Amino acid sequence: MKLKVKEVAELVGISVRTLHYYDQVQLLSPAKTSSSGYRLYAEADLEKLQQILFFKELGFSLKEIKKIITSPSYDVEEALLLQRKMLVEKRKSVEKMIENLDKTMKHKKGEIYMTKEERFEGINFRDNPYEQEARERWGDTPVDEANANLGNKSQEEQDHLAEKWEMYFRKFAELRGKSPDAAEVQEVMREWYDFLNENFTRYSLEAFSGLGQLYVSDERFTKNIDQYGEGLAQFMSEAMQRFAEKKK
Repeated sequence: MKLKVKEVAELVGISVRTLHYYDQVQLLSPAKTSSSGYRLYAEADLEKLQQILFFKELGFSLKEIKKIITSPSYDVEEALLLQRKMLVEKRKSVEKMIENLDKTMKHKKGEIYMTKEERFEGINFRDNPYEQEARERWGDTPVDEANANLGNKSQEEQDHLAEKWEMYFRKFAELRGKSPDAAEVQEVMREWYDFLNENFTRYSLEAFSGLGQLYVSDERFTKNIDQYGEGLAQFMSEAMQRFAEKKK
């Protein structure tokens, strides 16, 4: 039995927009269509989607996933074994953090004593998945530049940046009922572009457009952005594409 895109979205628990995006970037493009022109997902397509989502959960970028699953040497069974091994390691890491939280609560109650070192057991921010993905997409220089810019700012300046960051997401949330092409939306998008370039790193229009695509292609980003309003990530992504196209 073949399923339409809406049925697959409901089955899997992801958005129709995400499936459309996978089709757009040729990551998952069902070959079959109904007489009405709807995409139809067969069993092989669902198997491929499962692989994509497993890799995404493990922190792989869509670009990496596409390379992996289109490789002539790609073997599904081998991939499943590797994914299981990586998920087990991830589970161990999460269990360590839960254990740390339990100990911390006991420490707060005075039931046990934790040293400074013990408080941070199981917590590792040395490998930032967002930073790694940015390096893969745009190279080391922009990321190093952004880190240096933040490192040179005082705590007060960083707090001010965080406030402005929040302000822009709230602004876009208020505007998301309008067209991404609307003059008012594009004016705020210009401010957002300038804000990122002035305070973090210099984004080319191509990199800015790529950042917008990441907002919808990576569910971690989508989830964080949509906290400000449902559908905000998609709205901002489309507005960023329009901005980049108009400025080229």
